[in-house]
Amino acid sequence: MRRFATLIALVFLLAPAAARAAVNPQIAGLQVALRAHGLYLGPIDGVAGPKTASAVHAFQRKVGLPVGVATVRTRLALGPLGRPLFGARTITLGDFGWDVAVLQFLMTRDGVYSGALDGYFGKQTSAALRRYQRRLRVTTDGIAGPHTLATIANHDSVPVRSHTTIASEVYVVKAGDNLTQIAARFGTTVAALAAQNHLEPAQPIVIGKRLRVPARPPAPALVAQHQDVRAMLDAWSGRLGVDPHLVRAIAWMESGYQTRLVSASGAVGVMQTLPSTRDYVETVLLGKRVPHTVDGDVEIGVTLLKHLLTVFDGNERLALAAWYEGERAVRKYGVYKVTTPFVDDVLALAQRM
Repeated sequence: MRRFATLIALVFLLAPAAARAAVNPQIAGLQVALRAHGLYLGPIDGVAGPKTASAVHAFQRKVGLPVGVATVRTRLALGPLGRPLFGARTITLGDFGWDVAVLQFLMTRDGVYSGALDGYFGKQTSAALRRYQRRLRVTTDGIAGPHTLATIANHDSVPVRSHTTIASEVYVVKAGDNLTQIAARFGTTVAALAAQNHLEPAQPIVIGKRLRVPARPPAPALVAQHQDVRAMLDAWSGRLGVDPHLVRAIAWMESGYQTRLVSASGAVGVMQTLPSTRDYVETVLLGKRVPHTVDGDVEIGVTLLKHLLTVFDGNERLALAAWYEGERAVRKYGVYKVTTPFVDDVLALAQRM
């Protein structure tokens, strides 16, 4: 009971008194972050129950923090998935973090999203957000901007800090400017700019007009929880001649760089390879046994990726599809519909890692 009470304190920290309820969507973000560390195996339900509290305390002990409430220090230690809280920024394609996980949880609960609760705002999440926005009767742009966030917070009873605001800045239009150029300069979209300033995207903009532009915070760095893991990924990428950015992206998508993660299907380690896959790599591709260590796990995964890139003539999309669904399946049936989001997400992450 004492451990449960300490986590409930987080609910009170995030929610005003009138919004205290059994389900707090912000807690779903915490649960996803803890799951990435292999410490929480319960449902992503937004309920601050004993299992969530136990996982928080296990993580705090692991990283040397005081055991108790999931404070800001705990969230920072959780890495990219530990921040920012839902409502603290505009969320757009390619973003990664706690707030994205909360959004995915809410859309899953409302039946408009059926993808992974992985905290990554890929194309599947963006498409689901458009469906959600149509249901909420807000601008359908696939961007969780200030109006969408406020509507969601009200519709789904998401507690946000009262002082949280979506920062913006003012840009004065100059000769030769257009919305596309301005959007690219500030890391936003034409649709978001037009909606923010009540503009018609097809119409020219007047020189001297003051535009409100969402001030995007720096994207959270997608770095290893343990620097030696990333070093291993880069080392094997270099030895085998595989793009290290692609290797890092796969490892992050599969495990969040967690070395002891074991999936329900039995996939293990940083690269989340099945025992049958390891056996294939050892007997067919390498002709030797590889130690069951973190370094060995990485060697197995990068060797498999190199093989897939080779047999598919360097086509990264097909190689990633084969990683996800199997080489034989891709050759016989092509890329499954359910595989496409995984491929898209890995390729998008590879540009940032």
